[in-house]
Amino acid sequence: MSLEVDRRPSFPPMSPMKSWMLLRIAAVLTLLYCAGHTMGMPWTPSTGPQEVAAIEEMKSSRFDVMGSARTYWDFYFGFGAIISGYLAAQAVVLWQLAALAKHDWVRVRPIVAVFFVSFVVNAILVWMFFFVVPLVLAIAIALCLGFALMSTRPN
Repeated sequence: MSLEVDRRPSFPPMSPMKSWMLLRIAAVLTLLYCAGHTMGMPWTPSTGPQEVAAIEEMKSSRFDVMGSARTYWDFYFGFGAIISGYLAAQAVVLWQLAALAKHDWVRVRPIVAVFFVSFVVNAILVWMFFFVVPLVLAIAIALCLGFALMSTRPN
């Protein structure tokens, strides 16, 4: 009778503590995403003559929207500011979820899943329409959230 020893390294499943750490990392990355997005205001990548002409056209063409006179620039700038606000709120909520995850991961998990899906969609849209820095942040955040989701199973 021979006894063979399994020499493969065994990795214990991540504990809820690891999940909350991943959520904290995601919160900090989301805050950095927010800061970078906000610092890019007014979100115009260059100031050449063609870009200036396009921006001026966006600012000058007024039209009625549900009883309010608006321009495309109003929408462009307003949506950009709204995104900064949402990113800040997401960072705060992720930080708070990390604290809750220490004690009740089972209830936090579905909320984290929603954030995970939203950051995957964010990464796809950034890849399609924007540039590499927000793409890297969105992917990093989605990875943190995805690893947190995979780290423990609800009982």
